[in-house]
Amino acid sequence: MEWKNIYRGFLMGISDLIPGVSGGTIAFILGIYDRLLVAISGFFSRDWKKHIGFLLPLGIGIGLTLLLFSRFIDFLLKEYPQPTQFFFLGLIIGVIPFISKQANVRKNFKVGHFLLLLVVGAALASTAFIKPADASVITSLTMQNTIGLFLAGWAGSMAMLLPGVSGSFVLLLLGVYATAINALSTLNFPIIIVIGAGVIVGFIVSSRAIHFLLDRFTNVMFAIIIGLIIGSIFVIYPGIPESGTPFVMSVIALITGLIVANMFNTANPTTTK
Repeated sequence: MEWKNIYRGFLMGISDLIPGVSGGTIAFILGIYDRLLVAISGFFSRDWKKHIGFLLPLGIGIGLTLLLFSRFIDFLLKEYPQPTQFFFLGLIIGVIPFISKQANVRKNFKVGHFLLLLVVGAALASTAFIKPADASVITSLTMQNTIGLFLAGWAGSMAMLLPGVSGSFVLLLLGVYATAINALSTLNFPIIIVIGAGVIVGFIVSSRAIHFLLDRFTNVMFAIIIGLIIGSIFVIYPGIPESGTPFVMSVIALITGLIVANMFNTANPTTTK
């Protein structure tokens, strides 16, 4: 068992609780993105035994974080929204040079790749102006909302695996984020199970698709991924903080995020091919 994946799962779980922050980006920072895709798609094959040592500790870390820190993250976002967002903004900005180096942008990117990067980034950035759907909290299941929550979990998990696309933000746009956070903080297991089932199905389908595309269309996928990460900066950016303590806290949080990203990037020289 790769027990160090518990702390990696912790970091990914924290990111998945915050709208605008992508678990896929954190996986890139940690140097496990490509292996994560392989392990998820391979877990449901005849070779599942060789992947469980990687996935189980990671899943434990993510699961415990979602259950134990949902209230804490909710508190930070309510009481210190800008410093919290600026910390993750620093993480996201910090990973861009690293991924660009992995993609060998100067050598491999043509004009078409840069245009694709800009289009994808602009498309994601434009979602910052989309009004989220009705965010009323669902506490009991009906046939209709069970299907809706399952599909929302599916959509959210597909976004979680794409660097730059936040699963939580997708849930927010679909009006399910408040329900998911409430279910986690109150241990509403029926709601958790339904959304979780959608997440698992989404992971299985999207991990295989993303890994296939990275293998076959590496430069195109890197252009899309970098575009998504750049676009997510505009989604998560909370605006200029007020002068005084909020401004100082936000600047410190941003710098801390940049330092943390650089530390992980230095410790993990390779992520994907």
